[in-house]
Amino acid sequence: MKFEKSRVVVLGSTGSIGVSTLDVIERHPDRFEVFALTASTSNDLMLAQCIKFKPTFAVMASETHGLALEAACQSLDLRTRVLWGGEAIEMVAGHELAHVVMAAIVGAAGLAPCLAAARTGKRLLLANKEALVVGGQLFLDTVVAGGATLLPIDSEHSAIFQSLPENPADWASRVDKIILTASGGPFRTRAPQTLRDVTPEEACAHPNWVMGRKISVDSATMMNKALEVIEAKFLFGLAPQKIEVVIHPQSVIHSMVQYVDNSVVAQLGTPDMRGPIAYGLSWPHRVSSGASALDFSAMSDLSFEAMNSHDHPLRFPGLALAWAVLDASPGTTAVLNAANEVAVAAFLARRIRFDQIHHVNAETLDAVRPCPPGSLADLLALDQLSRQAAEGAIQRFSA
Repeated sequence: MKFEKSRVVVLGSTGSIGVSTLDVIERHPDRFEVFALTASTSNDLMLAQCIKFKPTFAVMASETHGLALEAACQSLDLRTRVLWGGEAIEMVAGHELAHVVMAAIVGAAGLAPCLAAARTGKRLLLANKEALVVGGQLFLDTVVAGGATLLPIDSEHSAIFQSLPENPADWASRVDKIILTASGGPFRTRAPQTLRDVTPEEACAHPNWVMGRKISVDSATMMNKALEVIEAKFLFGLAPQKIEVVIHPQSVIHSMVQYVDNSVVAQLGTPDMRGPIAYGLSWPHRVSSGASALDFSAMSDLSFEAMNSHDHPLRFPGLALAWAVLDASPGTTAVLNAANEVAVAAFLARRIRFDQIHHVNAETLDAVRPCPPGSLADLLALDQLSRQAAEGAIQRFSA
């Protein structure tokens, strides 16, 4: 079967998701070509990507990094046009010549380009969970109005999408619940009272996945799973009470769907993000991803632990915040996301202890009671207010 080549924009091309996306694209030069790349500060890797993939545009977050990349590209006679700044990132995300946008910018900073891609009807591959956590219904309304196709790239949400009925109209009537699996991170068996002494290096050492520092800390606190619960609610339209989390240390079953007849459909694979990336790029077809195949003869054990067993609620107190904010006023999910970004940055900078991340998040939720946001400007203002409240909590803890 002959396919029209898709022009792909990779937002956050130098991060782990971006690098994996480019690896999949490189395996299928007949199916995909790189139209634009964006990055924050990794000039050397961005230059190497420009040399290999020859994108039409390369965008850096700041003028300083943009000018440096521009000079490097000119010295090599590369025809890539180098731009910089938030408006340029939004421009390539919504460019009329682009077909597919991989949204892999970490944090709330990725919301504006995601909205630009949604408004212009792109196939939007969502690896940035914050776009939904922060944008909520406003983001979903933009996807519908723009005629965009929204496909989840998080391994858990991709697994759910692959396990659901093909027709979304059947989801509410046929599905009893969705079950997100969690590895438990590096501290699954560690005594909760010792977590105050955790170092950033320990928190970033995930046992199964290779990820950036922020998401690695989120995995260690289980806040990544709290954000995924919120994202699942918006993606699949099920009531929060129909979303569960179970610990599965091996990260082989990426998530499951339980139907009303109590049968369960699960999606399995090796812990390699190239699997869901390849599925998102090629959907509704499938292409090789480069991920290793499962060797069932080598799997001696697949185990599960309930979140309410033993001392997991003490070890991962932040997980319960997901259902709390979903039951609160619209916009509260954005407050939690902003607080967590600030708290994790403070922990990585050694300004607060690991166990204080949750306390910063909880105090910020108590301090900021939002009005329902009606625009991107409202969301950005709420994000800024929440960050200020979180910073105030951090200063109290570190005083």
